Amino acid sequence: MLWTILGWIVLGLVAGFIARAVVPGKDDIGIVRTILLGIVGSFVGGLLASIFTGFSSFSPSSWIGSIIGAIIVLVIYNKVTGRKAVGR
Repeated sequence: MLWTILGWIVLGLVAGFIARAVVPGKDDIGIVRTILLGIVGSFVGGLLASIFTGFSSFSPSSWIGSIIGAIIVLVIYNKVTGRKAVGR
């Protein structure tokens, strides 16, 4: 159980940092929100993968799905909160 939780935290951290690096502009959301962003992005990416492929598993493609999900969640978060408008 502990390793599962630590795995989600590490996956969330990596996916969240990559999403923050890919989406243009400066993010000042902190490490906890970055981890949460990555974890929620993992769920979104996993959901999308299961919809389009019919299965989900832990593989390199799940990391890619997590990153894509985190990017989607970060863009939605920025739109909803009004943060980080491009060009500011």
